[in-house]
Amino acid sequence: MRKTDERLRKQLEFALEIDKEKNILRQTHLSGHGRRENDAEHAWHMSVMAYLLREYSNDEIDVAKVMIMCLIHDIVEIDAGDTYAYDPEGLKTKKDREEKAKERIFSILPDDQKQELTAIFDEFEEGVSAEARFARAMDNLQPLILNDSNGGSDWREHGVWAEQVYARQSGTAAGSDRLYEYTKSVIDRNIEKGSLKVTQK
Repeated sequence: MRKTDERLRKQLEFALEIDKEKNILRQTHLSGHGRRENDAEHAWHMSVMAYLLREYSNDEIDVAKVMIMCLIHDIVEIDAGDTYAYDPEGLKTKKDREEKAKERIFSILPDDQKQELTAIFDEFEEGVSAEARFARAMDNLQPLILNDSNGGSDWREHGVWAEQVYARQSGTAAGSDRLYEYTKSVIDRNIEKGSLKVTQK
């Protein structure tokens, strides 16, 4: 087998492997009180939002890099599963589960692309660069607008209280002050409607 054939084989194997991301269901429901969304839909939605909303980034960004971050950031959940943002027990093991998944899944690729995508994934996780901060803002904002469109039903179902949502959305400010202001208005509106509890009970 020629070297180029082996490279293509690995690339296509990876492409087929990540199709499994479509099977990973999240807690967030589609707008219009639809079914639960899957990880691939979440990543696609984030990526389009990043392109549309790039003007609100606090810093100059390479939007193509932000978009690929959005598209690959949850690939590890093929093995690790989705961890609900407000599940404290699940969050304790999330890092270890995702590190093992990252190694297995990205190792399918040719070495240079494994290194490239692993570095982008790690950059997103660390949240230090301007691109990572904005991508993480999209990761916060996307489920928020879906939940708001459904009257806060996911928050009610899981007994989430306002302080938890404020804490998660505070990370949005690192990527976009303007979008963080919007998220606060959404949270406040849902408190007023009773979709979000003010205190934990």
